[in-house]
Amino acid sequence: MKRIPFSEDELKVIGEHIATTEPVMPFKIPKYNTPVTPKENLLAAVSRKLPHWFPTAADFLSVESRTNLDHVARAEIRDLGPVQPDTEKGGKDLFGVEWVYVPVAGGSMVKPGKPMLEDANDWPEKIKFPDIDKLDWDECRRLNTPLNESTRSLSVTFQNGMFERLISFMDFENALLALIDEDQKDAVHALFAKLADMYIHMIEKYREILNIDGVIFHDDWGSQRAPFFSLDTCREMIVPYIRKISDYCHSKGMWFQHHCCGKNELLVPAMIDAGVDMWFPQDMNDTYMLHEKYGDKIMFFIAPKVSSMDATDEEIEQVAKDFVAKFAPTFKEKPIVLTSYFIDPRLTNAIYKHSRIALNALADK
Repeated sequence: MKRIPFSEDELKVIGEHIATTEPVMPFKIPKYNTPVTPKENLLAAVSRKLPHWFPTAADFLSVESRTNLDHVARAEIRDLGPVQPDTEKGGKDLFGVEWVYVPVAGGSMVKPGKPMLEDANDWPEKIKFPDIDKLDWDECRRLNTPLNESTRSLSVTFQNGMFERLISFMDFENALLALIDEDQKDAVHALFAKLADMYIHMIEKYREILNIDGVIFHDDWGSQRAPFFSLDTCREMIVPYIRKISDYCHSKGMWFQHHCCGKNELLVPAMIDAGVDMWFPQDMNDTYMLHEKYGDKIMFFIAPKVSSMDATDEEIEQVAKDFVAKFAPTFKEKPIVLTSYFIDPRLTNAIYKHSRIALNALADK
């Protein structure tokens, strides 16, 4: 990428980025007068080329299309259609699992008491895979084609990953048992292999409609305190199938982001084995430690440490300088994505400015 000297004119807001409808609250993302698009800048960082500035969580635009019934059931529709009313949230997902919307939580849970499976060996008789080609892809095209004009990095999200899908079929305790029960492991492997093929087929269908740069794959692996399972179990039972999907994405020039809630620091080696490009850890994870230890193999979303929302201009400026000074010197080898970046415009502008100057200076060396 040609290096362009920083100019204060880059901080001018020249419009708003195209955005999807949001289930909770609308987000308006300002478009700045940047020398390249956020998409180009992010893709440079993912490919370990020096970007122009630190990419941010605001540089992504992800589609959770109502064509995928998982998003309808889980009340997580984000596309260019109308906002989903509460009365239409929940219901049956792609596999006919019934979900119940919980307003106080702003999301859905599987209807309790009637798991489809008690033993994973029964899945070939009891689980009916959806015919992906018969989903309403024409509706997806009609609603979402304008998103191809986005100058942010466009992706599609899948809500129910391997372990989450197993939970939806078996409930939590039985799903955990199936991962370690020698009598059920082979059946789980076969199920996950077929799920991986299904997700790849869905990505192919999305690619016929949308110019996507990446895939965000949800699969929660931990609680607030620790992972649900060991690193060895994760590597044996889950990694090969996420790896199959990430390999497909990489073969098409796309990045692969793992959305994985919980304190999962111990499972980062499994994410790396699975070909994950980016992980957005929750706050209970030590992102600075993870970046230091694994940042040359996987990108982490990292938040600047601001002491208070009432911080003075001088404090914000110092936070930005310190943050850039810490991460800029190794940014090409260990890139990050900034989160909580666009909440305070002062921090947005300060980190953008200082990272532009620092990365240009690094390129000149």
